Amino acid sequence: MTGHDGYVGAVMAPLLQAAGHEVVGLDNHYFEGCDFGDYAPRLRVIRCDIRDLTLAHLDGFDAVAHLAAVSNDPIGNLNPESTYDINYRASMRLAELAKAAGVKRFIYSSSCSVYGAASPEDVLDERAGFSPVTPYAKSKVLVERELGALADSRFSPVFMRNATVYGVSPRLRGDLVVNNLAGWALTTGRVLMKSDGTPWRPLLHVLDMSRAFLAALDAPAEAVHNQAFNVGRAGENYRIQQVAEIVQAQVPGSKIEFSRDAGPDPRCYRVSFEKIARALPQLNMTWNVAQGVSELLDAYRQIGLTKKDLEGSKYVRLETISEHIRAGRLGDDLRWAVRS
Repeated sequence: MTGHDGYVGAVMAPLLQAAGHEVVGLDNHYFEGCDFGDYAPRLRVIRCDIRDLTLAHLDGFDAVAHLAAVSNDPIGNLNPESTYDINYRASMRLAELAKAAGVKRFIYSSSCSVYGAASPEDVLDERAGFSPVTPYAKSKVLVERELGALADSRFSPVFMRNATVYGVSPRLRGDLVVNNLAGWALTTGRVLMKSDGTPWRPLLHVLDMSRAFLAALDAPAEAVHNQAFNVGRAGENYRIQQVAEIVQAQVPGSKIEFSRDAGPDPRCYRVSFEKIARALPQLNMTWNVAQGVSELLDAYRQIGLTKKDLEGSKYVRLETISEHIRAGRLGDDLRWAVRS
């Protein structure tokens, strides 16, 4: 069972199917219609909010790839309590139901953002201390700590601390840093940075993230049981300024600019990917940021992306949720997503 309707799930589900796995999607369909190009997934989908799951929903599954969450810092910061309700409490309830239903492997989509405010001089492995800055990152820490306590010989959780993801997906997100910088450069000629450019980020193509989940799913239990992995590829830590320069080099005539409120960002971390390379030798990650920017620009040109598209509800998750609420399509439980 995996998500299918979101940015990563729309790439991961077909990859798992191609590898021979029977995949069932679980999604609330909030982003239905937010397609980037043609998208017609061929899999069975359970339409359900993660908070409404029952034991019956988990019956018969061997594994769960848990991707569902309030997916970024801007949404999470609007109402931290609701973020914890979805990302933490509902995640733990899902894990408990999965264990009770006999699910053997539970692959949890965590984040390198758990390292938060780290020294730019350090390269962090999985033994590094947590220093989360945002409610989103703090919710990931809480789940990691409690989910590990459920592990036993019949239930094997795996913690995938993903780097910041980028790349083309049938459910594109324009609010991710690489996707956003490339989009702004192409549509406006401006590579617009929203920080001072100095923070470090590990970066990961969405297809390589999906390959990592597949490798964790297929690995022997002793290789991954109750372990955390920084998910990414050696050499793929960048300062945001470097990403902007990569984008600028591929968009002739573009200029790097800073937004009015650009300033220091406390979220700064570099990470090591040595452990995942050792534990999952079959995992072959192939993308780097320069290749990803080229892919994005080609796709943006093909689809005719505009600045309005890039900032609108189709490709910006905060705008999507806000539009649903204004139109009355969501219940009171998500009215925290916009402020009056």
